[in-house]
Amino acid sequence: MIKVGIVGYGNLGRGVTLAVDKALDMECVGIFTRRDPKTLKPAVDFPVYSMSELTNFKDKVDVLLLCGGSATDLPNTTADLLKDFNTVDSFDTHAKIPEYFDKLDKVAKENGTLSAISIGWDPGLFSIMRMLFGAVLPDGNDYTFWGKGVSQGHSDAIRRIEGVKNAIQYTIPREQVLEKVRSGIAPNLSTREKHLRECFVAVKENANKQEIEQKIKTMPNYFADYDTIVNFVDEQEVAEMQKKLSHGGFVIRTGNTTEQNSHIVEFSLKLDSNPEFTASVLTAYARAVARLKKEGKTGCMTVYDIPLKYLSPISEESLRKNLL
Repeated sequence: MIKVGIVGYGNLGRGVTLAVDKALDMECVGIFTRRDPKTLKPAVDFPVYSMSELTNFKDKVDVLLLCGGSATDLPNTTADLLKDFNTVDSFDTHAKIPEYFDKLDKVAKENGTLSAISIGWDPGLFSIMRMLFGAVLPDGNDYTFWGKGVSQGHSDAIRRIEGVKNAIQYTIPREQVLEKVRSGIAPNLSTREKHLRECFVAVKENANKQEIEQKIKTMPNYFADYDTIVNFVDEQEVAEMQKKLSHGGFVIRTGNTTEQNSHIVEFSLKLDSNPEFTASVLTAYARAVARLKKEGKTGCMTVYDIPLKYLSPISEESLRKNLL
């Protein structure tokens, strides 16, 4: 039985709780929170502890599933946790993944631990498809489209701005561009040409809306490269939107094997709940981290470094017999 700990209990933490409950080979040692544990009512009846108690579980947890945000939580906490625990996280700031990897790889190797980073559907499953499609069709072009849906990381980044009470952000693909790619046309597209970002923001009383809008639209790695619409609404409206956290997207590659023969390959996701699906991917990779650590692996890994068989609770023999 793989013993796991869940760090953080927001939308992603709740999703991980549900995913771990479905995993017959996993046991949740506890949910660890910065809030008062007595105020937490998890979706599954797992024990809840204060983060200050986590060090007491050093030898009782095979892997921690980290459910913090990519803007500030994971960059500021993962390295310290990795000194004592194996970890898996969903860090999704694409531009900063290389430096995040290097930092954690050093810490993990120094402490004999193992970390899988940037696990989810993008980065994560979409990353695998981009690599796979490119290997199969080297003469071609990649296109990734997200949405329409709620981006957890971008919503969290807005909520970190001073004066913001709550916020939700929708990523919207430009349909005409998407259909053009699907038709076999292979245009060179900038980030701005493929997507629009729309934000709904509730602010504190007397907050400077103009300043907040400027901070959102110029935020590097999140909004600066996109056409972004900022709508200021009341807190109740944001809360109503947050009841449905759907998302999805497409990875498409167009390529040629000869001048006469061209091909289009596509992988798509349509998700009722972005955090619950991301949590399910995170949980599968937590299984892989626990197994690889037993084999003596240390350091930092991404989806490119982990063989698919380690994700499944099914035996290798059954995989070959029933799925191959």
